[in-house]
Parts: sequence; structure tokens; C-alpha cells
Amino acid sequence: MSQNKTRKTGRLGIRWKFFGYLMLFLLLLLGLLWLFQVVFFGEIYKSVRITEIKDSADSICRYIDDTESLEEISKSVAEDKEVCVLVFDESGKVLASEESLSDCIIHGMSARNIYMLYTTAKDEGGERLSRYQIDKRPDVPLAPGAYRPPQPTQSDAVIESITYTKVVYSEHYGKDVVVILNTTISPVASTVRTLQTELIIITVVMTLIAVLLSFLLAKRVAKPIVRINKSAKQLAAGNYNADFRADGYREIAELSDTLTYAAAELSKTEALQRELIANISHDLRTPLTMITGYAEVMRDLPGENTPENVQIIIDEANRLTSLVNDVLDISRLQAGTQELSLTTFDLTQTVREVIGRFSKLTSQDGWKIDFDYDCEVMVEADRTRILQVIYNFINNAITHSGEDKTVLVSQRVIDTGTKKKVRIEVTDHGEGIAPDELVNIWDRYYKVDKLHRRAQMGSGLGLSIVKSILELHGAKYGVNSEPDVGSTFWFEL
Repeated sequence: MSQNKTRKTGRLGIRWKFFGYLMLFLLLLLGLLWLFQVVFFGEIYKSVRITEIKDSADSICRYIDDTESLEEISKSVAEDKEVCVLVFDESGKVLASEESLSDCIIHGMSARNIYMLYTTAKDEGGERLSRYQIDKRPDVPLAPGAYRPPQPTQSDAVIESITYTKVVYSEHYGKDVVVILNTTISPVASTVRTLQTELIIITVVMTLIAVLLSFLLAKRVAKPIVRINKSAKQLAAGNYNADFRADGYREIAELSDTLTYAAAELSKTEALQRELIANISHDLRTPLTMITGYAEVMRDLPGENTPENVQIIIDEANRLTSLVNDVLDISRLQAGTQELSLTTFDLTQTVREVIGRFSKLTSQDGWKIDFDYDCEVMVEADRTRILQVIYNFINNAITHSGEDKTVLVSQRVIDTGTKKKVRIEVTDHGEGIAPDELVNIWDRYYKVDKLHRRAQMGSGLGLSIVKSILELHGAKYGVNSEPDVGSTFWFEL
């Protein structure tokens, strides 16, 4: 008990787990924002600018042989992408030139440096990316009293400039044409600082919202579960009227309905178990009383030690044995420990054998059991268990038969097209069964007649045993009944 309590108190409830998961998700989300918006922002920005300048160079190269469109596309690229463009052939003739930056490097380079960009790019496979640093910090001191505007910080004052050189062969000119693009990568330090400030504000606001939202959601999810758990404890304590109604999500509603159904079934089962105990107690007490009574009479009264009295004692002892055996059978069958012993046997002869067991009853009390069959049938099944099924059906029919005291047993072969089956039916003309009771008569402990009636032979547990045996065989079974007309129990093998 102490270990269970320790385990229970050492675990977090669903409310706190839900809260923890939401907060963890928030931390991951904010961490990704900080990572990409602050830490990797500069690298991502540079990567985008380099990709743009390479794509721009490719766009210009597609018009190398079109002298009329070359200048136009160069101008368009320079304006749209904020780059400087210089296109010339290997002899140094300029084919297009656009300067859109105040700090353009390529238009300020000497012819020698330009030629070095060409040769280097050609040696490296036709393209080259070069990087330069432009320091915009003023290095000339001002005169006393002169005005100087606010100076950029060191990180903002150093600008990175990149040039991309691409060499392509022109069919039109019959020589190499060099395309050089230049652009600057603006400092992102101030942008990063702005993003940091924004992210701090966002982090604080999102944390407050997430805390409030997680508490509300955790409460909404946990509250119906806590309520259901409380009701489940009441059910475990034997209160089958525990209220499992709970609002919330679909899964919680389904769980509530399932537990409500389980409580109703448990209540029904307990009531039927009590009824079974009462019925079995009645069945046990009656033969025990008769055995005791006849034995005392035979002991105390001379001349009462007759074969008839001894036979009564034997019959009642056999009834007790049958009851105990049936209880053991139903326990084994429903526990799944009973194994079938399959053999091929004559089903028709088995039916005759069962009817023969009732010969004493039919001869003494006027019962009539008719057997109608179309042919002798061999089946593969557990003969002992099938005999038990037929016995219980006939005994049940005798117990609930009408005034005509007639039971009809029929056997018919059914051809389903793929294989043949044999159908056994046992019909009585008794009180019948109401339609709303038909579904329940096969259940454990169920009894249609609430006024306990003692079977002529057997224990009264027959239909539960029949159900288990036939399901083990994979056989179909059922009952057709009409109140005040009679019932027909059947099965197919």
C-alpha cells in the first residue's frame, strides 16, 4: 500500500504535464526564432545576395550573342538587383556597362585588375566569387568646432563588397565574353539589434500568453479526466450508479460513454450472479433435502428400505453430480481452457442416444419426443460436447414445453453450394420467449423465468454451456420463438 501511494504521489498530474509540454514547445519555437533571426541572420542574408548575383549573371549570359538586348538586360538587372554590371570581350572591348552603386568596385578598378579577374575566373573553370572590405569610418580629423554627423559603429562601418565573374564563349563574337557583377552586402548589425529588441518583446509577450493558455487548456483537458477518475474509483468500490458524464473532447466523451456502459454491464452481471447463486442454492438444497429425508425414512421406518426409495436417492445424487459438472464445464469453457477432441461420428445416432436417455421420463410422465430426419449424417466434431448440446436443448424444451408434452427434434442436410451442413432443431410448444429477451438468453447467469423453475433433468445452466461449446466449434446457432406458441432452438455443423 505504501509503495502504491509513493508511486502515485511521485508522478505529475496531466495538468502539469500538459503545461510542461506547451512551455517546452514555446521554448523550442522561440529558440528557433532567435537562432535564425539573430545568430544566422547575417549568413542567410549573404547567401541570398550571392545567389541573386549569380542568377543575375546567368540572365545576362543568355543574351551574350544578342547585341541589341544585352545592354537592355544589363540595365534591367542593375536596377532590379542593385548591382553594377560590366560586360566585355577578351580583347577588352566593353559590350555593356551599368553603374548603380556609389561604392562600385569594378568601375574603379584598373584595367590590369579587371584582366586579372578574367584570367583567374577562366583558370577556375569559368567563374569566380571575390570578396572585399570597404571601411567607411572617417580617418580625417575635423577642425575645432566643426560639425560631424553621428558616426557608425565599427561593425556598421565595414561593408562587404562581392564581385562575381563569369566567362562564357560567344558564338557571335568568336571569343570569350566576361560578365562581372558587383554588389555590396549591407551591415546587418543594426538590423540584428532591432530584431533582438523585437524578439525580447515577443518572447515576454508569448511567454505570458503561453502560460495563461497552457493553464486554461490543461484545466479544460484535465478537469473531465479528474472527474472520470473520481467516478471510476466509486465504481471500483461497488457504486454502479457512479456518474461518468463529462464534457470536453470527443475522446473524453467516448471514454465517458464506455465507462457508463461498463458500469451498467457490471451492475447487471452482479445482479445475475446473485440470481445464479440463489438458483444453484435452490437446486442444491432440493436434492439434498430429498436425499436426507429418504435416507432418514429408510433408517427409522421398517420396510421403507425399498428399491424405489433407493432409486430416488440415486436420482437426486445424480442431479447433484450433474449440477456440479455443469458449473465446472461452464467455468472451463468460458475460461478458454477446454480443448475439443475432434472425431468423425454418426450425428443421427447420437441424437437417438440422447432421446433414449429421456425414455424413463417419457414412459412415466407421458412426454413424447419425436425425431424427424432425412438421412444418416456423419460429422467431424467433439462427440461428447455435441451430445451435451443436444441433451441441453431437449431438456430445455421439456422444461418449457406446453400441455401437449411434445418435443420435436429434426435433422436436415443443407446444401450451401460450397459445402453441405447439417441443421439440428429442437422445438417445443410452450410459453415461448419475448422478443426483447431473445438476445440475453445465451448470457451467463441469465434466466427468463424470474420465478425459479427446476428443470426436469439437468442443472438449468444448459444454454450458457451450449453457447460456449458451439462457439468453440465455430458453429452457427440461434433460437426462433413466439410468445404462447413455442420455441425452436437450432445449430448447424
